[in-house]
Amino acid sequence: MNRNNLFCIDLDQPSLEGFRKFISSWLYLGETFTILVDPGPLSTITHLCSQLRQKGIERLDYVLLTHIHIDHAGGTGALLKEFPEATVICHPEGVRHMTAPEKLWQGTRKVLGPRLAEAYGEIVPVPEGRIGYEETIGKTGIRAFLTPGHAQHHCSYLLDDLLFAGEVAGVHCELADGLYMRPATPPRFILQVALDSIDRMIDLAPRTMVFAHYGLVDDALKHLQVARNQLLLWVKGVAANISLEGAKREEAIVDWLLQKDENYRNVSRLPQDLTVRERYFLGNTLRGLIEYVESLPDKERRALRDKEK
Repeated sequence: MNRNNLFCIDLDQPSLEGFRKFISSWLYLGETFTILVDPGPLSTITHLCSQLRQKGIERLDYVLLTHIHIDHAGGTGALLKEFPEATVICHPEGVRHMTAPEKLWQGTRKVLGPRLAEAYGEIVPVPEGRIGYEETIGKTGIRAFLTPGHAQHHCSYLLDDLLFAGEVAGVHCELADGLYMRPATPPRFILQVALDSIDRMIDLAPRTMVFAHYGLVDDALKHLQVARNQLLLWVKGVAANISLEGAKREEAIVDWLLQKDENYRNVSRLPQDLTVRERYFLGNTLRGLIEYVESLPDKERRALRDKEK
């Protein structure tokens, strides 16, 4: 894999506070193929296509979707109108939602709220026959892995020693020094499913990794291990405060995490607008964790709360 042929295309949303260096699409130019990972929402497709044309891209062979959430995949159908030869790869459970996205669109409006969903733009259908799943993608040598956790329809892709991880390891924000990460665990979250996906990515031993949110990191295994430890720690934090109700419970969980998680604590070092954005999405993360912990028998909750690590 030639790093000189790998490009990050930022898909910023200027109308939304903090939505910069958050959503991106990744372009890779192989010797005999061109791929694009996560084309983003409809609202940024015009910008994406402009950037691709500026780089001289006239053909896309494959569009790889890490998952079908609107901010990663909503504009795929519109992109195909500009690059009609491209084949879309996604989780097999995601295919039907991308070809007939009305249910996905309504669910998006419910989860994100109408304002944010409409800022992203509607989900454009992908024509049937243009989308599917392959474990080994054509003659590219890229391997696809089913990695549910953040979403049931999540995939990760390995190109040589580079892992396009989507949100399997959560969310990452670049800092001048230090590390900021948080889990991405919206409902419906199941701890063991997410841990299994991370463990399988660790077993691949990638050297570098792309976070969908956000950026390329050179020490992939370190970040995957941080993500694994965070899931366990955050579930414990939720279990320790689950008896509280409403806003008091969320406030207590956040306070607990700021004390216990040295990486999440760095949220205070982010620029103000990014802090606002992170606080907004933290609500989805906590809802997934709270629903998971509430679904457990009392004995399992206590075991999580009392676990040493």
